[in-house]
Amino acid sequence: MVSHIKDSSLWEAGELKLSWVRSHMPLLEGIEKDFKETQPFKGLKVALSVHLEAKTAHLCEVLAAGGAEMYITGSNPLSTQDDVAAALVHEGLNVFAIHGCTEQEYFEDIRRVLEVGPHIIIDDGGDLVTTLHKEFPQLVPNVIGGCEETTTGILRLKAMAAAGELKFPMMLVNDADCKHLFDNRYGTGQSVWDGINRTTNLIVAGKNVVVAGYGWCGKGVAMRAKGLGAEVIVTEVDPVKAMEAVMDGFKVMPMLEAAPLGDFFITVTGCADVIGPDAFLRMKDGAICCNAGHFDVEVAVAKLKAMAVSHRPARNNIEAYTLENGRKVYVIAEGRLVNLAAGDGHPAEIMDMSFAIQALSARYLAANRGKIGQVLNNVPAEIDREVAFRKLKDWNITIDTLTPEQHKYIFG
Repeated sequence: MVSHIKDSSLWEAGELKLSWVRSHMPLLEGIEKDFKETQPFKGLKVALSVHLEAKTAHLCEVLAAGGAEMYITGSNPLSTQDDVAAALVHEGLNVFAIHGCTEQEYFEDIRRVLEVGPHIIIDDGGDLVTTLHKEFPQLVPNVIGGCEETTTGILRLKAMAAAGELKFPMMLVNDADCKHLFDNRYGTGQSVWDGINRTTNLIVAGKNVVVAGYGWCGKGVAMRAKGLGAEVIVTEVDPVKAMEAVMDGFKVMPMLEAAPLGDFFITVTGCADVIGPDAFLRMKDGAICCNAGHFDVEVAVAKLKAMAVSHRPARNNIEAYTLENGRKVYVIAEGRLVNLAAGDGHPAEIMDMSFAIQALSARYLAANRGKIGQVLNNVPAEIDREVAFRKLKDWNITIDTLTPEQHKYIFG
């Protein structure tokens, strides 16, 4: 066992967190029992880069129970929880992640988990896959395939595939129904506001909330904001998503028109410079900005810092930037993922479904080694259905089934 963590003595605090999520992730509990019996990853090395907190740690435990030799790092320096990392090391897993590390240190840990020559990649945002292709091309033939957790990572994979650069099969986990319909909408919706509320200690009711992006994550953030009593404004570049927002009861306008109106701004786009200098200058004094997309580029923090006449900590995890017009703009968690850098991420029950998709997709890769011809692959429908039926069973819910006559009527 090898590791690069902050403090191994923190393991007991991490174990408490792990114990809590284990008791609230019944799908993974059932899959872990199956994996212990079948050992689908026996003899395989799995490199994982996902936000390193308790729910991710439990996924690592489940894969290890299936025989995987785990090499684990985080996917964001501010979302790593040092006590959870210590708990995994205490269990004998290989972990390379430290909260608050520099970008250079972050990529050094990425390299550490790749240097071992993994057979399966589990990625969140695409850093493992892109670094492997660019810096370790000699290890690519060893890779069976990988799983990508998030929209941003899938966009990077599609760009690699279009350029002919992606050299092994990737499962598009984010696009599975039991992932994006629940994780992206309900998980993001709740966890973003958990992070904002615990960090600001301000009321949301009666405020104007600007949500940039109306994909599944944006829908969830807007829905929760409405439930908290806010007036919601949506900004979009996609005309169809803009129509959806209007029909869901929200105002839609360009960011520069929304800038003077907003009290809270949340970006959920996967794009860069969604809130830039022109918008900052139009904001009211005390406007609060944060990001719920994967990378810290949606709120242009570097540009805000460059144009500010001064900046200072306003509260733990909140920076105040004073502009030349005398107004202050606040940024939560340095513009990184607000639900993880300022909170504990998605609820355990939501990640139970998402990580069940991950675990079963990894099993699918191992079972079909050398048989998957495409580099971009949707999660098989039977995996989605298995997760859905497992979840319904956990809820003690049964549903109707088609009779043979009905099946013939529909499918012929």
